[in-house]
Formats: sequence, C-alpha cells, structure tokens
Amino acid sequence: MSLFSSRKTRFVEADILVIGGGFSGCGATYESRYWGRDLKIVIVEKANIERSGAVAQGLSAINCYMGMQWNENQPADFVRYARGDLMGLVREDLVFDIARHVDATVHKFEEWGLPILKDPKNGHYMREGKWQVMIHGESYKPIIAEAARKAASTVYNRIMVTHLLMDTARPNRVAGAVGFDMRNGTFYVFRAKAVIVSSGGASHIYRPRAAGEGMGRTWYAPWSSGSAYGLLIPTGARMTQMENKVVLARFKDGYGPVGAWFLLLKSYATNAYGEKYEAAWLEQTRSIVGKYADAEPVPTCLRNHAMLEEIKAGRGPIYMQTQASLDTSEKEQTGWEDFLDMTVSQAVVWASQNIDPRNTPSELITSEPYVMGSHATCSGAWVSGPEDVAPADYQWGYNRMTTVEGLFGAGDTVGGSAHKFSSGSFTEGKLAGKSAVRYVMEQQGDAPQVDETQIRVLEEEIFRPLENYRVGRNEIVAGTVAPSYISPLQGLQRLGKLMDEYAGGVSTFYVTSEPMLNRGLELLAMLKEDLGHIGAENLHQLQRAWELHHRVLTAEAVIRHTLFRQETRWPGYYYRADHPQLDDAAWHVFTSSQYDAKTGAWQMSKLPVHHIVPG
Repeated sequence: MSLFSSRKTRFVEADILVIGGGFSGCGATYESRYWGRDLKIVIVEKANIERSGAVAQGLSAINCYMGMQWNENQPADFVRYARGDLMGLVREDLVFDIARHVDATVHKFEEWGLPILKDPKNGHYMREGKWQVMIHGESYKPIIAEAARKAASTVYNRIMVTHLLMDTARPNRVAGAVGFDMRNGTFYVFRAKAVIVSSGGASHIYRPRAAGEGMGRTWYAPWSSGSAYGLLIPTGARMTQMENKVVLARFKDGYGPVGAWFLLLKSYATNAYGEKYEAAWLEQTRSIVGKYADAEPVPTCLRNHAMLEEIKAGRGPIYMQTQASLDTSEKEQTGWEDFLDMTVSQAVVWASQNIDPRNTPSELITSEPYVMGSHATCSGAWVSGPEDVAPADYQWGYNRMTTVEGLFGAGDTVGGSAHKFSSGSFTEGKLAGKSAVRYVMEQQGDAPQVDETQIRVLEEEIFRPLENYRVGRNEIVAGTVAPSYISPLQGLQRLGKLMDEYAGGVSTFYVTSEPMLNRGLELLAMLKEDLGHIGAENLHQLQRAWELHHRVLTAEAVIRHTLFRQETRWPGYYYRADHPQLDDAAWHVFTSSQYDAKTGAWQMSKLPVHHIVPG
C-alpha cells in the first residue's frame, strides 16, 4: 500500500470554490472578486484555464448578444426565441436573466481586447444572424482567462476534482471538494463556504461517428466528461431535462460549424440531387409536433429531423452548396477563417479530400448526441432563479443555487437555461458568483464542517484504480486484457456502445423505446459494477478513470429521464418509437430526478413550466 502511505495531502481553505475554468467559471471568479473584495476565491481546473473549456480552440462568433444599445433585440425577444427552439420548454426566468445582462458582458470582452467585427454601414457589431456577432476569436479564451487569473486568490491548474464534500452537521449543505494533482498525485482537499460548479457537459457519452484514431474528433470538446453532472448527482441535487440531448448538423468528419455558412454567407443545403428538401417534410413534421413545426426560425431539432428523413429516404448525402455562395474573395476568406478560428480539422479534411469550396459542395451530417446545458439544449441542475423575475416555485433563496445549500451552478451545469453559448455562460457565471458572495456573507462565519473520515474514505476510493492496476497487471500474460480489472478506455467504449445502441445514438437514427432503454439500464448496471475494478496505470489514466465515473452517472441520468418522458418532444435529437408524437397535454413539463447515493435509487417527477414572457 505504498501508493497510499507516501502520498501528500494538501488542504486548501476558500470562501468560494469555483470548479471548472471555462467561460462560466471565469465569469464566476471575476464577479465573485468584484462583490467579495476580501474573500478568498479559489478556481480549480483539470487543464489550464488559459486554454480550457468548450472555447479552448477559439470561436468565430459570439452567439448570444442582444444589441440593446442599438435597439436591435430585447431580452423578451430572446426568451421567445429560446422557447420556440426548445419546443416550449425553457426556464424563462433564467433565460431572461442572462439576456438582460449579456450585452454588458460582450462589451467587457471588447474592452479586454477581443476584436469584434463592425458593420461598415452603421458601426454596429457585424451580425452573423439575429443573435450572433462576428469576432476574431482565436484568442478568445486567453483573453477571458486573464481576467479570471487576476480576480482569483489562487488558480489551481491540473487538478482533477472527483467528488464534492458535504457538511457533516447539515447533510444538504456543500462543504468543498476533493481531487488530485495530475502531475504529482497530491491529494487535494478544498474546504469552502460556497461552491460554484462550472464544469463541462458531456461528450463521448455516446459512441462518436469518428472511429479509430479519429475518436477524439467530436463537435463538443472531447475533454468535457460530464463533471458538471457527475459531481452534482451524488449530492442529491435535483436535475432536470437530462433527456434533452443535443445533436448538431455539421460538416462531415471535421465537425466544422455551419452557422456562418447559412446565416452570413447565405449558403444552403440540398440532397444529393441538388434539391432543397426541408419544406418537403413540413407536413410530416407537423403531424409529430403540431404548432411547433411553424415556429420561426425553425427549431434546431426539426432541421435535423428533415435531414435525417431525407437520408432515410435514400436521397443522401446531404450537401452544403458552398460554391453557390463564395462569389467574392472576401466571402472565401470568411469561410476559411470560420474553421481556422475554431475547427482547424475541417480545413484539414477539405485539404485531404481535395475539396475546394469554391468549386465543390461539402457533405453535412448530424453529430452523435451530447449532454450539455449551454447550447441549443438545456440539461442540468434545477436552480433557484432571480428574485425579481422567477415564480415562487422557481425561487428558494439565492440565484443559481441548486437544491443543495451553498452549491451554485453556471454554464453547462444549469438546466433549463438554453442558448447561453460563450457570452451567456460567462454571464451566468457572474450571476452565480454574485449570489455566492451574498450567501457567504450572510452565513456570518457559520462555516460547514468536514468530517476527516469522509475525506479518508474518498481518498482511498479515488486512488484505488492505481492499486487495482499494481496488483492486477501481474496476471496479464500478453496484450492489455486483464482478468481482474478493466481500463478506462475499455469502460468508455462499453459506455459509448450501449448508449449508442439502446439510448438513441447514431446507429439507430436516434430512435429508442422503453424496452431498449431498460436493456440499456441492465448493461449500465453491469458496467457500474466493473467500475469498482477499474485499473489505472498512471495518473493520466487515473484522470480517465474518474472522467468515466462522471460520464456513467451522466449516462444513467440521461436514460432515466428519457424513459420517464413518454413522448417525442425533440425529433431530430431523439425519438421514442413507442411514443412517437409530442404530447403537450401530459408532458408540457420539466422532468426532474434526484439520486440517492446511499441506496442507488432515482426519484423521478414532473416540474411545472411557467411562461412569464407573453407571445
């Protein structure tokens, strides 16, 4: 047991602990310092906040900006848009709260040095679409990270946070977190008066379309391992809309974005015969979702649905007719920069396949599903809303606090709050940071208590995969298959396969049903048993092991929510074959779950949808 006896333990005290250094975590850190000048604010990131999170590689546009200074849009307009895109189900109080503050965030980004393109005709920000503004965003994340570094008391990079700590005196109160240094193995214990979880959503829950050495090529960041949910679920925090997975139409193989091509360059998609196909599926779509088929703009999932139906009808591949829009050198430059700003791999795919977008159309396809709370979807934690906007049953104390006392969320962590993207996630982090400061100050020194026994039990659990490998490797005769442990990669491949085949992945055209979901739960239970025998060769593999733990918890929540919602609310994201139509009479509600870590039981329920914005 030398691995355990020689390990260093480091205790860190904080007033506010921010877990995750993406955009929402940077926003939380920045705003916490503004309101809590004398507080100790600690941010912990498993990578390095300089280039971590979903915007690590950069962006070509900010997708959430109202333009209120020019009377372009108002917050209520944005709520109507998000509500329409999500087929009627968003937390309107949360969406409105972000929309009324997000312009100030974008102006702050420009002040910090982010180049935002201007319309030469009127001097306004150059619009890609109604809500998007174009940027030179290859250094977007370092600019924002600098503000967080200056605001934080301490930044801990390369620390994998695995569990949240709970108060021994008040079981429904958070007390901090534990994790390990991925460079030297030091065990970290963070004790905090408030915790803001701003970790990432989940890629690689489902088997990706990319195979073999290309497995890491996904649309959503491959390092986003569901920690936003894997940390919260064991605390008993109420989760919502975990069935609301997101599937994106993207350029095939490179996962290049399509937004600038559709909105700014005015390109269009056709089937293999050059036919525009979306209108042909309108009546069929209306028979499934009713009035939502006529929403303007067309909801994201319904655009996917039309593409999938066209492919199933044998009229694929689907092509983006890039050559139809690149009629000037300026447009060609914009098209290439759209990829080079954030998805270099797509430019590489074009080069490798001899595709010149001026002459040759390029294939589109739908991605595998992802679980996240900040894009055109809203999986995550059920949180308290703003006091001046939220209905009574959406508000229980502090804005963006989960149902666990002192535990706040932002970005992917928060459910029901769709279409945040980068600027909205930073804004939500600011809202959570301000609330967390208020919470800490109002506690008047009533710090949570951390049980030493709880810490030591978690330490042994966290590092057990290293011991499993140390002992079990001696039983391997050849190769990598061991009789007494599984590797993190083997576990990840099992998870991706079962989710793909039983929970609505690409191999079934996103179709599932009650028998398929129940079979998925059976296989997931077997995988969960084997997680107790996972082996890690080194600290990097130990990180992969705990990422897998978080992904498995997230996956179970996805299956249980999908099983609970007995309708097809978002065709194009997933389909319940046994409940093929949207059912507003029974399911115009939020789904909700609470997990009991001691018993392993899940409690499912419905939560009301309140429409606070008319129209």
